[in-house]
Formats: sequence, C-alpha cells, structure tokens
Amino acid sequence: MKKFITLLSLAASLVACSKNGFLPWNRQDAAQDELSHDMIVLGEKLEDPYSVENMTKALESVAPAGAGRTTLDPTDFYVRFLPAEESQMQALADAGLELLDHPLDYRIVKDGDWYHDPSVPEGDITWQYAVVPVGFEFPKGIRYERLDDCYIAEHDPATKADGIDWDAVERESFRLTGNEDLLPPATKDGEEVKSGTPQGRIAIMDPMFDEEPVGVKGVKVSCNVFVKISSCFTDEEGYYKMNRSFNSKVRYRLVFKNVKGFCQGLNLIIIPASTSTLGRQSPAGYSLVIDENSDRRLFMRCVVNNAGYDYYAAASASSNAIPAAPKDFRIWNLGFWDGEMPLLMHHGTIIETYEPISSVVGEYAPLIKILPPDVVLGQKGNATYSEIYAAALHAFAHGGHFSQAGKEWWGDYTEYMLKTLISSSVHSPHGSRGDDGSNYCEIAEVYAYYCQSVLFRMHYKESSAVFGTQYWFSPQLLMYLDERGLGADKIAPLFTADVSDMETLHNKLLSYYPAFKAVINEAFIRYGNQ
Repeated sequence: MKKFITLLSLAASLVACSKNGFLPWNRQDAAQDELSHDMIVLGEKLEDPYSVENMTKALESVAPAGAGRTTLDPTDFYVRFLPAEESQMQALADAGLELLDHPLDYRIVKDGDWYHDPSVPEGDITWQYAVVPVGFEFPKGIRYERLDDCYIAEHDPATKADGIDWDAVERESFRLTGNEDLLPPATKDGEEVKSGTPQGRIAIMDPMFDEEPVGVKGVKVSCNVFVKISSCFTDEEGYYKMNRSFNSKVRYRLVFKNVKGFCQGLNLIIIPASTSTLGRQSPAGYSLVIDENSDRRLFMRCVVNNAGYDYYAAASASSNAIPAAPKDFRIWNLGFWDGEMPLLMHHGTIIETYEPISSVVGEYAPLIKILPPDVVLGQKGNATYSEIYAAALHAFAHGGHFSQAGKEWWGDYTEYMLKTLISSSVHSPHGSRGDDGSNYCEIAEVYAYYCQSVLFRMHYKESSAVFGTQYWFSPQLLMYLDERGLGADKIAPLFTADVSDMETLHNKLLSYYPAFKAVINEAFIRYGNQ
C-alpha cells in the first residue's frame, strides 16, 4: 500500500508539471476578449438596494401613500456559509441553494472565475454566499452568518394586487443607494430600458459538423445583481430564459455543471464546477457565439460540455446498454498537459481503498481531499472542436465502464496506470503488453477507444475514424465486430467486473453471441495479440 501511495504522489506531481436569433460574435464588444480566470478582485462595499431598509425608503419615495403599506417585512435573508467539507457543500446544494463564492454587495474591480476569502486558510472551502427564503431551515452543523434582511418583491404574494409599481420602486432604490450606474442606459430614442427577462443563446462553432453555430447544450447560465439571483439551463440548441425579470444590468456567468448531471472543474479552485464570467449585460438578455479563436478555457469547457451531453444522450437512447458515467461525474481540464488520468477518485476508487488522500499528493492535497476528480483530462495537444470533443468522449466512456466494472476493478487498473505513468520516459500510462497489470489497461482502453470511435461517428456522420490504433492494444477489434453486426448496444454491456483480460472477453462474446462465432474468432485472430 505504501508503495502505491508513493506512486500516486509522484503521478500527481507529473500532472502539475443572424438568422438563428442570437447575437453574432463581435470581437470589439464581446466580454470574452477580457475574460479573466484569475481571482475576483473586490472593491468597496456597496449599499444593497434590496435590503428591507433601502426598499422601504424607495417605496416611500415612489408611492408615498404606499397603498396602505407602511412597513416591509423581509422576504429573504442574505447569508453566507462556511462548509467544512464536501459533504456539507453537497448538503447546501441538495437544499436547492444557488451558491456563489464571493460577496454579492461589493464592487467588482476585476472580474474572474473564482474568489477565496483572505480570512479562510488556503485549502479550505471559502465562504459561500446565498439568498434564502425567510422560512429556510438551515442545515445543522454548517456554520453560517446572516448578513442582511432583504425584500425581493416577486417573493411577496401581496405585491400581485397592491397596485404598486414595484419595478419603479426597485429602480428608485438603485438611485437612492448610489447604484444608478447599474441601471440600463437610455435607448437611442431617449427611452429608458426599464426591465427585462434575461434570455438568449449560447452557441459554438463546430465546423466539422456544420457551418452554422451549434448550441452549448444543457449548461447552466447564472444571472445576478446584488442578492437578486436567477439561473437556468440551456436547451439542446443553446437557448435559455430566466424565470424572473431584472431592472438593472445583470452579471452573467456560465457554470459548467450540466443538466445531465456532470460537472467540470477546476485546477486549484475549490468549487465543484468551473465558471466563466461573461460580464454585466442588458437585463433583456445576452447571446454569444464561441469559436476556436475565443478564450481558450471557455472554448474547451463548452466543447467538453457538449461531448458529455451527447454521451449521456447516447446512453439514454440505448436504454443504458451503453452505460452512463456515474452521477456527479467530475472532469478536470488541464490545458497545459497532454494526457489523461481516469482515476475515478470522486467515486471512491482511491479514497475508500487507501490512506487519506491528504498525505499523498503534495501541493494538490487540499484540493483533491475536498473535491477529488474522476478524470484529469489533458488538452494541450487538442486545438479544434473535434479534437477536444473526441478526447472528452474517451473520458466519459471510462466513466461508463467504471459504472459496470466497479471500484475494486478500477483500483487495479489505476494502480497499473499510475505505476506506468511514472516509470515511462514519455509519461505514458499505457505501458507494454505483458507488464504486470497490463491486462486491465488493455480492457479499459480497448473499450474506451471503441466507444470514442462509435460516438464520434454518430456525431460526425462522414467520419470513419478509429481511435487508439497507434498503441499496443487494438480497439479496432471491437470496431471489426461492430461493423459486422455486433453494435455497441451488444458489446458495451459485457464490460463488467469479471472481464479483466482479452481471453475472458473472447469467451464471453462467444457465450453471449454464438451466432457470431466465426466473426468473433476472426476478430481475435486479426487483432487479439498484436
């Protein structure tokens, strides 16, 4: 065990070394030209226009009689939580809270993807800010502080028939609190843009697939101004629409937690899913088209997002004959590394089998201990949509295989992979045929490359690509069977915990599909021991 822990520690250090109804990509105006992935820089604390005190003053200014209302009771509380561990973060998410890692009532001097409170030690989860209804039952055991009492008119049933223009009250509160600069400017006709429901389309260019942009599918779009927050997921075409209106400029963010149940994170940032901030835009909505010339991380995240969405959709369409990756599958994208480590740590392969992860991975210990990844996916050599898409399909295929093979099987594969990664002069996790444990690698990679090839062809109809043929194992064996009638719906279900070498796979195929005996034997004669 100690030998294996040393291997894992070394491996981690290696990883460290407009007809469509949306706005066109505009190089001069698009927020992506100024995307920062650094820590958010905060300025001074601002007066929250949604506090009960400030909304009461605005009501008195706009409607002195107040339609009989002299006081406002809070509809929500602005709070912050300090989770001690991932399970507490998950408890807050399960409670339906929209969590942000930075305070909502400070001026943002420089935007970014993340924030860490300087009062919180590095490696610990930072304060998480949220807005909760007054009747919210706070989870036991999680530290929290109530920062302010808020009044959000949409949350008060009495506003539906009281005759008060609450949009005007809200705008007046922005003026009274010195936040008038956040109100939309007047139009060219001199009319003020008063309110809007954020909606639009997030799209991306996939030139090998279509000349027109395709949607960024099922990604979360989050909007907020101070403590007023709304979020939703894009549909298959990338369209989204929030469920509430805003009267001021809105801060838009893409949160890479997909509606299908997987998320992307996060180099040294302790949040469950990476974010890309799109800046403050009109309350009526914001749209953009991303391409290979866009911000690299944004482009990469959107492609991986689409690959994952398509993988889960294919699994569903096959009635899960093609196994889906486990729920809450977590991918880390590393743009500076060329490789892949399908560790499935988040789902217990390492943590439940070996010593506490904090003693293993050096400078990455705090992050991996709190939010362990499932796949560390290097994208250094992938520049185009199709290249990133193919690599991501491979990662999700590993996740699907894990769902069937289980933690014990995957632990054996992981031990071989890390040992080989360290000993290889080119930092390859594949090793050579005959190495101790190479049978697990052969099964895992033959399956993942096969699924990658099949799903890539499903997306790119003209493609005949077969991935992974440059290695000592032969994923073309399964493609040979696929092209002769044994499709993925028949092959994929066989990759369970009992299949740990090619001989077992051969015998299992013959047992399940005797009518294909000649084809199966021919495939193994051609590719079974090259």
